[in-house]
Amino acid sequence: LCCECGQFHLLLDNHLYNFQDEVDDELICHICLQPLLQPMDTPCGHTYCFKCLENFMQEYNFCPMDRKKLSFQQCHKSSLLVQNLLDKLIVFCPFKAECQQTMQRCELEAHLQNRCPGFKKYKSELQRKKNPISKGKEDPPTKLETNTPKDPEVPSGGSSLVAESSAAAVVSLGTAEPGLVNPAFEETEEGESLIQKDLPQRTSLVAETTTIEIHREDPEEELGMRIVGGKDTPLGNIVVQEVLRDSVIAADGRIAPGDHILEVNGVNISSVTHCQAVSFLRHPGPVLHLMVLQEKGFSNKTAQQDSASATNREVIHVTLIKRDRSEPLGIKLIRKTDEAGIFILDLLEGGLAAKNGKLSRNDRVLSINGQDLRQGTPEAAAQIIQTTESRVNFVVLRQPGVQLSDLVEDGSTSNNSSSSSSSNGGSPVHHRRRLDQNHYRRKSTYQKGYINHEKTVAIKKEPKESLGITIGGGRDNKNKLPIYVTSVQPIGCLFRDGRIKRGDVLLSINGIDLTHLNYYEAVSALKSNAASHSVVLKALEILSLNSTEPSLDIKEQGFSWSPLWITWLGLPSYLHFCQDIVLSKGNLESWGFSIVGGFEESKGNQPFFIKTIVPGTPAFRDRKLKCGDEIVAVNGVPAIGMSNSELIPMLKEQKNKVTLTVVSWPGSLV
Repeated sequence: LCCECGQFHLLLDNHLYNFQDEVDDELICHICLQPLLQPMDTPCGHTYCFKCLENFMQEYNFCPMDRKKLSFQQCHKSSLLVQNLLDKLIVFCPFKAECQQTMQRCELEAHLQNRCPGFKKYKSELQRKKNPISKGKEDPPTKLETNTPKDPEVPSGGSSLVAESSAAAVVSLGTAEPGLVNPAFEETEEGESLIQKDLPQRTSLVAETTTIEIHREDPEEELGMRIVGGKDTPLGNIVVQEVLRDSVIAADGRIAPGDHILEVNGVNISSVTHCQAVSFLRHPGPVLHLMVLQEKGFSNKTAQQDSASATNREVIHVTLIKRDRSEPLGIKLIRKTDEAGIFILDLLEGGLAAKNGKLSRNDRVLSINGQDLRQGTPEAAAQIIQTTESRVNFVVLRQPGVQLSDLVEDGSTSNNSSSSSSSNGGSPVHHRRRLDQNHYRRKSTYQKGYINHEKTVAIKKEPKESLGITIGGGRDNKNKLPIYVTSVQPIGCLFRDGRIKRGDVLLSINGIDLTHLNYYEAVSALKSNAASHSVVLKALEILSLNSTEPSLDIKEQGFSWSPLWITWLGLPSYLHFCQDIVLSKGNLESWGFSIVGGFEESKGNQPFFIKTIVPGTPAFRDRKLKCGDEIVAVNGVPAIGMSNSELIPMLKEQKNKVTLTVVSWPGSLV
């Protein structure tokens, strides 16, 4: 709660006030649509709030009203006369239940600090709530150890954490599901010959875990990064999508887009929902400890490194007991290009192996039930497992660390013992039919826990009465978002009506379509139609069905509020804005990104998402593709309905150029 205005808003955002009377349009900022705060004049004669204009100029180089070229350095403070007029506007005390006073805007802070009974009551209640929390902080932090095995055979330390909680993110960089698209390692005689002659030292993908300590002078200050992912999404891990300029994280300089966040203050967040991760990262405090997994790109792996790492390997014996011969273990196996044998790619959630907790991703299988598999194939391993009545004895080799070689994409080797084996089996089917963007359709309800509901709101109003809402988005926005409501102010007809809520996507007003307008066109349409006696609004409400998720409202008040990344995923496809990203590369390069998602029998159709972008690759250099982007088509061919093993070969076929059609949603701000 802000002690200056008495309302909830992000620390870097403008204060919020409840004005007694309608404010003259000349004193309104045309960015936030609220009475001006710290007014700034432009050379072309327009006036905006200082913070609104500063934020706008970080993305654009023109005046919001007339689009004349503009830089922030050219602007100056408004005259003292304008500032005095604004300060004298009459506002209500925000604590209406205990205090009905009105005062000039400039007097509100002193009123709250010295005279307001409502604010005094709020502070005392807050103090009472803080006492048990501060005592609780003396106890050791509770760890969410869903994926962290406690068996003594598992190596300890940071590397074992990666092997369990985040290795999926690393392994995925060279696999069929999820897979790194890497034509330099295609399974052709020509390609193999080229590797042997021109690449004497095998290329490996290097990643490492790092513990980062973030210090904040203000414990409540936001970190300034956007995140995507969570166990309730195909991405699984929590991934940094963007680091905001001039933020705490940007000033520290050690966290970059694409980093996977494994722990927050000692709590493992590699297997929590998106909302839970946001809650952990928004928790206030002067010091924040983050454990992150960072991709370092491809490097040459020498024989010396191979021999040195071999001394650190550990042989582990694991026994899994099946209830009957047909029970699957829930293990995905795959081959590597640079090392004989077979390796564990993934442990399916809820499967026998995952519940046992002793096997890890990237373990090399030496034998099963005494049969030597050091030179074996996934097919041979699957045959042994499927014919075993009860006890399946594994001997595996585990190497601490996360330096992972690229894996060969092979449809027959990835799901031998899982209950969803058909998701990768068989030969790829390519529908070489080019469709326009109107055909990139998918169900908007695939994102579990969220549904959307279209509603029509008709209200009668006075001609001079404002709607009382602020909006965000617009097709000129960086992410090409639809228009959505960022706040419903306690003045205006929509607050009184109560049906339009924060987060609603506005579809139309009085029959005028808002879904294709930019921000300023939408503002103009809303203002012009608000002048009539009646207003009909069509809106889409996104509803969460999960009442157990943590409430994130406290940190998200104010007109700069934006929905969580996960709620955007539930929008119907007609509100998506598809954009084409063209990548080019050399013959020996990898495209440099991994994908997750696609059709699986157990989960049905899921969208494809970009999970990782590898430093130093074409995808990284292009800068347009982001973690969390949804791939809807490749070279115009829709991806909906394809399995991972169908899309990967299509991407690998593209030798030097590929066009990805993507939908990009902004990550959740923490």
